[in-house]
Parts: sequence; C-alpha cells; structure tokens
Amino acid sequence: MNDLSPSRERPHHPSFWEAFAYWLKLGFISFGGPAGQIAVMHQELVEKRRWISEHRFLHALNYCMLLPGPEAQQLAIYIGWLLHRTWGGVVAGSLFVLPSLLILAALSYVYMAFGEITPVKAVFDGIKPAVVAIVVFAAWRIGSRALKNRVLWALAAASFLAIFAFAVPFPLIVLGAGLLGFIGGQVAPALFQVGAGHGSGGKSYGPAVIDDDTPPIPHTRFSGVRLALLLIVALGLWVGGMALLVQPVLRDMGEFFTQAALLTFGGAYAVLPYVYQGGVEHYGWLTGAQMIDGLALGETTPGPLIMVVSFVGFVGAWSKQIFGPDALLLAGIAGASVATFFTFLPSFVFILAGGPLVEATHGDLKFTAPLTGITAAVVGVILNLALFFGWHVIFPRASEAAPFSGGFDGFAALVSLVAFVALWKFKQDIMKVIALCALAGLIRVGLA
Repeated sequence: MNDLSPSRERPHHPSFWEAFAYWLKLGFISFGGPAGQIAVMHQELVEKRRWISEHRFLHALNYCMLLPGPEAQQLAIYIGWLLHRTWGGVVAGSLFVLPSLLILAALSYVYMAFGEITPVKAVFDGIKPAVVAIVVFAAWRIGSRALKNRVLWALAAASFLAIFAFAVPFPLIVLGAGLLGFIGGQVAPALFQVGAGHGSGGKSYGPAVIDDDTPPIPHTRFSGVRLALLLIVALGLWVGGMALLVQPVLRDMGEFFTQAALLTFGGAYAVLPYVYQGGVEHYGWLTGAQMIDGLALGETTPGPLIMVVSFVGFVGAWSKQIFGPDALLLAGIAGASVATFFTFLPSFVFILAGGPLVEATHGDLKFTAPLTGITAAVVGVILNLALFFGWHVIFPRASEAAPFSGGFDGFAALVSLVAFVALWKFKQDIMKVIALCALAGLIRVGLA
C-alpha cells in the first residue's frame, strides 16, 4: 500500500490544452490588480494544482518585478514557458489580456455611443470620484512600502515637484531617478536596499511538477541561436506591425505605446501620467475627463490595469474618425487592438529572452538601487496624477488659467473622501467601492 497521501504525490505534467483551459479561465477572473492576480495564480498553480513550487514561483516573480510592464502577465508568460516552451508562454500571456481587450472594447463602444444618456452619465459621475480615491490610495500603498528612509522620501517629493511645477516629461523623471539611485547605491547602499516585498519561498504544498530540485528543463537552457532567432522574430513583428499602420493616427499609436511599454516601472499607475501626457496633451486622442472614465472602466474589468491603453486607443481612433464618420466602431476596434499589441509585445520578449538566464540560477533576485530610486520617484508621480484627476472631478469646469473657477462639486468631493476611507481604513474591495459609487451617482440623479 502506498504510504503517501494523494496530496504528497507529484502531480502529472499538464497537457498543453489543460494549461490552455486554465490560462483562458484566468483571463476572465483576473480582477484585483497585480496583487490579486498574483494571489489567484499562487493559490491555483502552487497550492492546488502544484504545477510549480513556492520557491520557483517567487523566483520567477522577483524577475518579473525587475522589468517594465505588468508583472502578473509576465509571470503567466514565464510559467507558461516553463511548462510548454515558447508557445506555452505566448498562449498564457495572450489569454491573460485577450478577454480584457474584448470586454473593454465593448464597454468603450457603449461609452462612446451612449455616454450622454442620463443613466449612463450618472454612473460615470459616481465612478469618477472613486477613481480619484483609488489613485490616492495607490500612492499611499506604494509609498508605504517603498519610502523606507528620508532619502527616498526626498526623491519622491522631488519627482512630484518636477512633474507638477515644471512639467518635466515622465521619461526624464524615470531616467533621473534611476541615475540617482545608481549613484546612491554606490555612495550609501544601505539606503537603497529595498526588497521586492514578496519574501522568499519557504512553504511547501507537496511535490510539484516544476519543483525546487527539478533538473534543468532542456528548453530552458540558454542558447545564443535561440535568443537571436527570438529577437529577429520580435523585431519582425514590430516592424511588420508598424509597416501595416499606414493610417497616421494608428502609426502614432504604435510608436507611442511601444515607448509606454518600456516605461512602466512601478506598475500601471506609474505609466498613467505618461499615457495622459501623450494621449491627452500631445496627440489629443481623448480629453482628461475621458481618461478618468477609461481608468474607471479598467478598474472594473479583468486583466492588468494597463489595459486602459486599449480604451485610449479605442476613443482616440473613434474621435479622430480615422476610417470616416460611418465606420466609427471599426476605427475604435482598430485603435484598441493597436494599443494593446504594441503595449504588450515587449513583455513577451523580456520573458522569453531573459527566462533562460534567470533559470540558470535559483537565487533570489533583488531590486537594484536604480530601480529602488525609480520606485520612490513613481510615488511622487502618482500623487501628481491623483491631484490632477481630483481637480478635474471636483472642479469640472475649471481651466488652467482659472484653476478653481466654474463651481465646486461637493458631491464628487464627498464621494472621493468616503471612497478613500473605505479603501484605506476599512480595506474594502475596489470593485465594491466602485459599484457603490456608481449607485450613488444613480441615486443622485433620481433625487434631482
């Protein structure tokens, strides 16, 4: 008789289609931002299915956190690649965002086609203040983890002043913070030794398919030929994609969202100011109020929050009528697809190219000093974003020339305050807060 309980036996290696079914399911249930998405994957892949061990899961996650881009999606690519080679990673990463793209495209159509209908407008009037609270809460949450000493606090304050008072472009802030972090790491390394915050693997849920002592998997070994081929294919996809974009607005989107994809250190909230600067101020694809609405939709759909870029692409192509006034839906779908493709392509390259190097050692990876500096600066940038959103929501008719004119929206201010307290003090789920704020918007219209 076998003395091992079933939970102690090593599970069978999942088939490609078994994994396909899981990644598809994950794409529809990946709510809660990166923390929630990573928790869902951990519970399912480490604890229940045991496709990967705790230590290997965290090792992969720490690498993903060093990269620009959505770490939860990159983690899915990494595990998919470990299990089923390159196509496994491509399928895992694609299915992580595809459901969100379809849902957001549908919601974007409703927003653009019916957004002026009173009930729809009332819902967004309730959600906008919630978005302000969510972004303030994000600044507090990231800051409480990242700002561990006065030097990092000063760096966060400097980044806030740079973007708020002097309108310094976000890429320059990232580069400057990274440079200061590098210098600080050489001069005072103790001040820049802030870890990734996910701990190290110590728990065991039984033998896993990919375990701590699993011998190196053949396809995970580094190969210069494979790396060169991968980079050629990735460059070909980018060049080919850009060559197909003969429409000027779509071409601008391809270039812009490629740049955005390389600047998303610190998560989606960090890159939102850059997307705002480009999408609203430089290209004029959408308004500031529409950007807030897009963030609200992004918070209520599965997938990484950076999927808000698909809303920006949809609204921008629709508003510019890139295919004429009779093909607005087709334009919106094209814009959303372009934004999504060029935003997420680099994530696949980072994981599939860097994975073999990471698999060569199972030691824990730490944030480097430059990335610690960037993370601190991101806090200041997010705070600026929160103030900007708050200004647009609470003083909806104000202008830069008269920033407090046009009337004060007391309802929006109260909802923002209550939503922040619910998130910060009472630890309420973001989805519940958004739903209640939307209900408040409807009640306000009903009582008017």
